[in-house]
Amino acid sequence: MSRTLTAQLRTQIDREVTLEGWVHRRRRLSTVTFLVLRDRSGLGQVVATDPRTRTVIDSLGEETVVRVSGTVAANAAAPGGAELTDPTIELLSDPAETPALELWRPRLNVSLPTLLDHAPIAWRHPRQRAVWQVAAASLRGYRAALDQRGFTEIATPKLVGSATESGADVFVVDYFGRPAYLAQSPQFYKQVMVGVFERVYEVGPVFRAEPHDTVRHLAEYVSLDAELGYIADHRDVVAVLRDSIAAMVDAIRETPSLAELAGARLPVVPAEFPIIHFSNALQMIGADPDEPDLAPEHERAIGQWGLDTFGSEFVVVEGYPAAKRPFYTHPQPTDPRWTNSFDLLFRGLELVTGGQRLHRYRDYEAALAARGEPSAPYQGYLQAFRHGMPPHGGFAIGLERWVARLIEADNVRRTTLFPRDLHRLSP
Repeated sequence: MSRTLTAQLRTQIDREVTLEGWVHRRRRLSTVTFLVLRDRSGLGQVVATDPRTRTVIDSLGEETVVRVSGTVAANAAAPGGAELTDPTIELLSDPAETPALELWRPRLNVSLPTLLDHAPIAWRHPRQRAVWQVAAASLRGYRAALDQRGFTEIATPKLVGSATESGADVFVVDYFGRPAYLAQSPQFYKQVMVGVFERVYEVGPVFRAEPHDTVRHLAEYVSLDAELGYIADHRDVVAVLRDSIAAMVDAIRETPSLAELAGARLPVVPAEFPIIHFSNALQMIGADPDEPDLAPEHERAIGQWGLDTFGSEFVVVEGYPAAKRPFYTHPQPTDPRWTNSFDLLFRGLELVTGGQRLHRYRDYEAALAARGEPSAPYQGYLQAFRHGMPPHGGFAIGLERWVARLIEADNVRRTTLFPRDLHRLSP
């Protein structure tokens, strides 16, 4: 008999079916034993009255993998409105040791270190699993939005010969006797590929050796990068970003009750993101006009302004100072102190960084010289600009930070399958 998923039980009333999954919960009463089985689709209830079957269930630790065959009966009180009766049970693995985490409880009320130490088991919990399913749905929506707009998905190297951005926040590795680095971003490669495909995107890990031990930083995270050519300026990039975010939210909504199970509060994505210039933002919040960047309290204040003024949980801050942005950032044509770059704030936290890039070779030479950097280490990247590159720009979304804002988590590690940070390299 082919396998039936627990979510399909209500369509199989009075039929004999076979379920396969994990023993999620057992409850023994005087004359009946209930076994709740968990599979990828949800939970299903099994009812046993036969003494021998009840003895078998008693011997099974939670998380034992089993095959259960029986007849489906309607029961409004059971998960999904149906249950399996007169079961026969077959073990598909050795009896499992009962885990330290009580996965049958509605929530895992344990400390974050405990959750992370037991991550291979903790992710089995239905709510935990739903958190990552929100991430997976977001990825589907992101890919679909860009595929529909003529983008090509690429895969770029994660071992590189030079840092993407100047500074010491890189992981150095021994590459056959010479130094190499884990990629801080696919920035150089996605720009080069604009010269091939015009529009490209990538989903992949990036690595930052920043010694931050905060609730919003990771040493490795998943970046959703995009780059597009033939733009007028960074506002064209913002428009594509807006459509991508909207598609990510729509993809989550495609799975009924997923957001509710994960504890996600889905935003309304406005037709256009409200935009404020960096200098105006500093003035509005009463910050020092010489501030080179936004502090977390600034981001929160600007986010509240966007909500109060436009009813939007999204705000774009554009025109960051040139001194704070990477050398490849295009200056603001009307005032080169500022740049055609932006951050997208979501619920008072930076979620996305993007902007227009330089596209002329001579501008790159000048930008590097102005920063006192030699161009030789970047020649593999710069050769594309010797041979004609269109005006272009792009953005990068941090997946874990996106999901953390959706579920309003207190720490980005709660949305990371196996986080890597200043202290953690396992599991």
